[in-house]
Amino acid sequence: MTKESGVVDTYMEMKRRGNVYFYQRMEQRGECDRPLDQDKEEEEEEEEEGASSVISNDDDSASPLHHVSNGSNTPSSSEMGPDAVIIGMTKIPVIENPQYFRSTNSLLKTDTFVQHIKRHNIVLKRELGEGAFGKVFLAECYNLSPDQEKILVAVKTLKEASENARKDFHRESELLTNLQHEHIVTFYGVCVESDPLIMVFEYMKHGDLNKFLRAHGPDAVLMAEGQTTRPVELTQSQMLHIAQQIASGMVYLASQHFVHRDLATRNCLVGENLLVKIGDFGMSRDVYSTDYYRVGVGGHTMLPIRWMPPESIMYRKFTTESDVWSLGVVLWEIFTYGKQPWYQLSNNEVIECITQGRVLQRPRTCPKEVYDLMLGCWQREPHMRLNIKEIHCLLLNLAKASPVYLDILG
Repeated sequence: MTKESGVVDTYMEMKRRGNVYFYQRMEQRGECDRPLDQDKEEEEEEEEEGASSVISNDDDSASPLHHVSNGSNTPSSSEMGPDAVIIGMTKIPVIENPQYFRSTNSLLKTDTFVQHIKRHNIVLKRELGEGAFGKVFLAECYNLSPDQEKILVAVKTLKEASENARKDFHRESELLTNLQHEHIVTFYGVCVESDPLIMVFEYMKHGDLNKFLRAHGPDAVLMAEGQTTRPVELTQSQMLHIAQQIASGMVYLASQHFVHRDLATRNCLVGENLLVKIGDFGMSRDVYSTDYYRVGVGGHTMLPIRWMPPESIMYRKFTTESDVWSLGVVLWEIFTYGKQPWYQLSNNEVIECITQGRVLQRPRTCPKEVYDLMLGCWQREPHMRLNIKEIHCLLLNLAKASPVYLDILG
């Protein structure tokens, strides 16, 4: 049996078992005409039945990581506050969207050891960017590895030194220390000898995945025609290789009871030999400000609505299933060479499209099997979406059936 037939057999078997759900137009099922309140009642019923959702009512924090204690119910319209979004006649609460937060059934390890790095061992080279929490620098770090005298690292600084900001900083450090996976950016430790407080991360030499996709797309290749150094266009097999690595990282986060809440190609990083890892230093919201929907007084609250499912937009429910939806959008980004989802629409139009059940169209370079995966991620009902492990398994099999040649970069 060939590898290709093995992939098809695996896919058809999952379909037969009912584990692969193909998207049916909401207009055909009449769900577009359902009132939003009816959807809300169904979501609340799921919550009462012990669904795996987590609703965060935390105030905006200096930290992109939240550890959530006991969850709470979706607030009434009178409790939503000034940052609520109006969609039709329905008022929708919104919150700052942190990078990760941990679900209620998983607590911090009490014996977490965070490595402390001496400030004199860190030599800043240049600024990489600035986000809501402080500047990010490329730096050299000495005596971090027994095998190397110095290594390149990414250093995230905390510009605010209030007591709450410091607590969030230490909480985030403990959470990051517990995340150890080949497709999650490595966290090395902290420097807290003096202000500013510093976090030290692995440096990925090719930067964020969105810029990488754009730099290796057909438009970039065409524009570079005639130049001495021309970019190489990504192949379909390389796209599958990228996709399965991100899915692998998301399987790990789900196993650790983490919900990412901001999964997008801008928050993935590319290293040597097409190695891709999930990671964000809190800077992408400034660099990719148009990817976020600003709401509230002063526009300080930012939501990645183009990557969010209906329940996250409407009821601020974030779960592993909402991460699955976002992963489907990431697949769409990969196979469009980094295009912005719904790029032809305004933020308000995007909200209307998503809540009415519309989905992104199949990219020109996308195989049918991969688009079927996307549709399985975009089921309106969270429990109907593909399981994250199934997604990774299917992508891995598709990638194995299409060997990757890694000579695109060093």
